[in-house]
Amino acid sequence: MQHPKTIHWGIIGLGKIAHKFAQDLSHVPNCKLYAVASRDQLKANRFSKSYGSQIAYSNYEALVEDQNIDAVYIATPHAFHNEHSILCLNHKKAVLCEKPFAMSLSEVDEMIATAKANNVLLMEALWTYFLPHYQFTLNHLQQATYGRIKKIEADFGFQPEIDMTSRLFKKSLGGGSLLDIGIYPLFAALSTLGEPVQIESKATFFENGVDSSTLMLLSYANGVEAHLKSTLVEQTPTEAIFYCDNGIIKINSRFHEPSSVTVISEGNEDTYEFDYTTNGYNYEAHHFNELIRQNKTESDIMTFDFSKKLITMLDTVRQQIGLTY
Repeated sequence: MQHPKTIHWGIIGLGKIAHKFAQDLSHVPNCKLYAVASRDQLKANRFSKSYGSQIAYSNYEALVEDQNIDAVYIATPHAFHNEHSILCLNHKKAVLCEKPFAMSLSEVDEMIATAKANNVLLMEALWTYFLPHYQFTLNHLQQATYGRIKKIEADFGFQPEIDMTSRLFKKSLGGGSLLDIGIYPLFAALSTLGEPVQIESKATFFENGVDSSTLMLLSYANGVEAHLKSTLVEQTPTEAIFYCDNGIIKINSRFHEPSSVTVISEGNEDTYEFDYTTNGYNYEAHHFNELIRQNKTESDIMTFDFSKKLITMLDTVRQQIGLTY
């Protein structure tokens, strides 16, 4: 039996999420973290030492020119996703780019066109799609185990220390609640109900113009509604609740990351655990590795079409609340 190809990974952007991804990559068979890159050589050296990569680069260009790298995980701030994805794709590197895929549909279209022109794999790293508890929920909803969906409620809110110089709040980096965490409630609706016929949004803002909280109401042709919320000014349950004809499926806090699922039906309440032992990024990495081995240029789960619909919804909300970058 032929041994699966070992996938050599590079990481661009070495912030908090890159640490989690690197930790989980060590749990994925037949791949390894080969190189990391930061604009700060000392930061790259420290990261490399922590996770055992062979090389630490002080610039992104050097990493993408490394012939030993098969795949690059892009973990830079939102505003740079388009630029850094295209840099990698033009050097024939498969790209797993953190969510949101980019800042607008036009940027996403450019990334997809570049991937196709170079015949290289590109995927948005919306890890929730690949988590077992979310796949469990999708399966029950798609099979209509408890009837059709009547309503969705999904929220994501926490209260970080307010620092207008940090990535989370900085307008030039795509800061605010919508792109960072509002994407998850929107994802929950899109992945279960598809595109709405109408979106209604309203928001509050910090003094620098990024949204502090955003409320979104999605309406569907069959009368179903999705009530969604993202906020950086309060702690919310951060649950996704699917009200169906004959029961309720609730993804418990925090629904976008490894969690449990509670099903309430016919007077019974059952909670399902999924025995997670990692941060959860290993599931998307495993999927991505398999796509590379199969010479695929697009995921059959996180498709280009899905990513385009998701960024279009984000663009619509931004337009409605008057948020510009």
